[in-house]
Amino acid sequence: MIQIIAVLCNLSSPANCHEQTVTTSDFADVSMQSCLMGAPQLADWMKLHPSERLAGWRCVIGTQDGRGA
Repeated sequence: MIQIIAVLCNLSSPANCHEQTVTTSDFADVSMQSCLMGAPQLADWMKLHPSERLAGWRCVIGTQDGRGA
């Protein structure tokens, strides 16, 4: 399983950034290559977070263990 970890920054406070695991059914079968290329579904997912800016993302095989990067 490939997970996408998005780095999101608050639009009203750009220095306030955090990581969030992207979890939707759209990403259920994302490949590592698709993830590394920016997974087109990521743009649609960002529409659900209008107060945040996508600063970056990373692809993780398996599950996120809760530790920061």
